[in-house]
Amino acid sequence: MANWQLTEDAFNLFLSWLDHDRDAAGKKYENIRRRLIVLFESRGCSSSEELADQTINRFIRRLPAISDSITDPIPYLLVIASNLYLEYREKQLFPLPENLSDIPGPANDESETTERIHECLERCLEKLEAVNRTLVLDYYRKDKQAKIDFRKDLARRWGLTANALRIKMHSLRASLHKCLEECLESVASEMN
Repeated sequence: MANWQLTEDAFNLFLSWLDHDRDAAGKKYENIRRRLIVLFESRGCSSSEELADQTINRFIRRLPAISDSITDPIPYLLVIASNLYLEYREKQLFPLPENLSDIPGPANDESETTERIHECLERCLEKLEAVNRTLVLDYYRKDKQAKIDFRKDLARRWGLTANALRIKMHSLRASLHKCLEECLESVASEMN
């Protein structure tokens, strides 16, 4: 199934499943696609049209097996879209390496490398606007369930939804990650 390709026959089956009238089926298809695009755009996806098409293609791939059991494609499509969104977000994250010694640093000594990382992180945090710096530091303050509750409260205090807070943090993390890499590369080149 990983090599499955959308064919004209599969697409025609989908259209005939939507409606026996070809024009009505085409309108339903366009409406479904537009709704999916809006869904992905509302979640901050930069490739919402591509993700909408992938959602529909995955649905069409499964259609022969499920066509007798469902009458409304929307709930099924929303589940597929949610899974695709999770895949999309996973690809967008920029996690730091688990072993911080893997980050290029100027020194061979582990404590000196850790010190350089902390210095660069402090520099990068200083480059953020004060409100964003406070938000980043607050966001990572707690652990486990306390973290979840604290982040809900944090979103409320900032007048954001939980999703908007996550999107804002993703953007801030990405800029910090880039700054940290540049700083560490700069320090490493100064040491050589």
